[in-house]
Amino acid sequence: MFAAGTDTTFITLDWGMTELIMKTAQAEVRSVVGERKTLLETDLPQLHYLKAVVKEIFRLHPPAPVLVPRESMEEVTIDGYNIPTKTRFFVNAWAIGRDPESWENPKVFEPDRFMGSAIDFKGQDFELIPFGAGRRSCPAITFGTVTVELALAQLLHSFDWELPPGIQTSDLDKTEVFGITMHRVSHLVVVAKPHFV
Repeated sequence: MFAAGTDTTFITLDWGMTELIMKTAQAEVRSVVGERKTLLETDLPQLHYLKAVVKEIFRLHPPAPVLVPRESMEEVTIDGYNIPTKTRFFVNAWAIGRDPESWENPKVFEPDRFMGSAIDFKGQDFELIPFGAGRRSCPAITFGTVTVELALAQLLHSFDWELPPGIQTSDLDKTEVFGITMHRVSHLVVVAKPHFV
């Protein structure tokens, strides 16, 4: 259980640092935390833009692209399709997060789409289900979310991040390795400059 949580947390943070338009989220974190060096869990409810960033990471890069397999308990008809008892099926969270019928500009990283939006990833909005939904949803959804938010906010608060000289954002390889979890093909190389000296 801890290994699964560690890998998916790392993947989320890696994609977040890759995709993040850091200045907006960083400014929000620093305005809330101020000159304190350590972020507190009680700061998280005030970080609205950071929460939108995390939702967008989960939408575009769910750490587990295909959710835990499901099996129908009884025969049912959905949209005219007959699904027999004991049918096994897989939910592709990666494809759902990139569905153009649900999302405008689905392949573009836009945290602003969640500002003022009621859509959440807790299993009630089926266009965003990185943790699954219903009885088979991830039991660590709260722990995982807080861990990612705290870690990302602390990284943004403690350091100023830049790409190495001569590298542009467009040069970053965002190719995904498809598997049980979805890592990036190439490592992210960034320069971290301490904010507090």
